Amino acid sequence: MDYDRIFETALGRLKAERRYRVFADLERVAGRFPAAIWHGPHGQREITVWCSNDYLGMGQHLAVVRAMSETALRMGTGAGGTRNISGNNHPVVELEAELAELHRKQAALVFTSGYISNEAGISTIAKLVPDCLILSDELNHASMIEGVRRSGCEKAIFRHNDLDHLEELLIAAGGRPKLIVFESVYSMDGDIAPIHRICDLARRYGAMTYLDEVHAVGMYGQRGGGVAEREGAMQRIDVIEGTLAKAFGVMGGYIAGSEAVVDAVRSFAPGFIFTTALPPAVAAAAVASVRHLKSSSAERELQQRQVATTKQALQQASLPVLDTPTHIVPVMVGDPEACKAATDRLLERHGIYIQPINFPTVPRGTERLRITPTPLHTDAHIRDLARALLEVWTALRLPLAAQALAAE
Repeated sequence: MDYDRIFETALGRLKAERRYRVFADLERVAGRFPAAIWHGPHGQREITVWCSNDYLGMGQHLAVVRAMSETALRMGTGAGGTRNISGNNHPVVELEAELAELHRKQAALVFTSGYISNEAGISTIAKLVPDCLILSDELNHASMIEGVRRSGCEKAIFRHNDLDHLEELLIAAGGRPKLIVFESVYSMDGDIAPIHRICDLARRYGAMTYLDEVHAVGMYGQRGGGVAEREGAMQRIDVIEGTLAKAFGVMGGYIAGSEAVVDAVRSFAPGFIFTTALPPAVAAAAVASVRHLKSSSAERELQQRQVATTKQALQQASLPVLDTPTHIVPVMVGDPEACKAATDRLLERHGIYIQPINFPTVPRGTERLRITPTPLHTDAHIRDLARALLEVWTALRLPLAAQALAAE
């Protein structure tokens, strides 16, 4: 049996479908974000990053870097094992208290990633509820889909943000226990869920709610509690899930909810029990970031300004920008090969890094560039981006916005 041939064949199919992914070799430059060093085929070159999920640049914030380095010097680099073996390192305890307070919940539980927090949180909660039906938005993240699958519970998928369809499914479920799982900000299209209206349905039909705020925590709300905080809906949500790896600029994921729910996940979830804990230096850095963004709105306000400026510049250049109410700026391409060619030309000719977004992250035919302006992208960066994208669109003969609309 030629096992390597099996894997080579699988990779060949991926390449034939134009879905094979190539990652740029980058070296972030602390203190100069969005600048990075690209280790390319012709040596090193400084480039500008336009697709990072370090939305507010907190990954280089001095207070965050200092907390990480000082804690590593004091406590070492690793956590020493799972929390069930090595106990709680104190920075993780502090972090969970900060996160519970951020979301006005009784308790929080930290995981090593947002993927794991969704997988473990959803699967464990649903599995512990007898005869639970999970109602899941069709555009939920892969980690949420995996959590639903691992629960072993029956599921029903409702059309994206379609409350009439959700209500039909809730009515059909009758009096059985139900869990509605959805996101606040959907990361590829940049749209927002109608949180209050979903909570209204949950209350009417006796369902629990589980809200993924991964692309919203730190970004929205008076203290960075997410879209639910901004809309005054936090207390209506049973479980809020978030990440420390995007706006907070570090690493890790978490859930926040009642003491009973959080303790049940802590006690029953294999993804928590058998996984090494977040290292104390990482937890300390996250504490510093969460605390800073609770008290400072400057980063959020400047980012929102630069997002608006970027959208305006790209629209004025007649680029096919998907209109969104959030910080996510998708520029539609609609073809995997053209999408990869566009990103290659941006990097090699203009020194701009934007990773192509292809299937299965987005449906076939909706391939795109996903641009995420930060407060550290200047107006000059934005002008350079608009000029570079227009040059690429022209050189590759990609359709501009006016042409795309005419074709429709």
